[in-house]
Amino acid sequence: MHTKYYRTARVLGGVLITALISAAGASGQQRPENQVRAVVDAFHAALAAGDSAAALSHLADDVTILESGGIEDKEHYRSGHLAGDMRFARAVVRERGEIEVNLVGDVAWAHSTSVTQGRMGDREINSQGAELVVLARESGIWKIKAIHWSSRQRR
Repeated sequence: MHTKYYRTARVLGGVLITALISAAGASGQQRPENQVRAVVDAFHAALAAGDSAAALSHLADDVTILESGGIEDKEHYRSGHLAGDMRFARAVVRERGEIEVNLVGDVAWAHSTSVTQGRMGDREINSQGAELVVLARESGIWKIKAIHWSSRQRR
């Protein structure tokens, strides 16, 4: 029962983050570093909520995604790993460390580490992960241009 309520809280939190991003984007008063963090958070919240449209809306049309040893563009991600990434995000608990953001003009890169634990089907998950997200500000809106995920089993 506890897991069900936790997942519901994560989904509601994702909806709240998306609403806050919209409000912050409209006000234009948020610092660029916080805007970048908010986009990365909203992307992950959309994955956890199983909302593919919202997740894809944060990706630039020419995004490059490096995952599981492969390179995908937006269309390949949409028709391939996206569904699995949403199932995974909904099934396991991911504790992310602080997101570090660097900016040069209209380009930003954000990196963080995480610990992911839980069960995916019959598989026990206990992994350490790293994420690098590159964003660009296009017409005043931060879009994800590249993502690189890597992970390994925790010992």
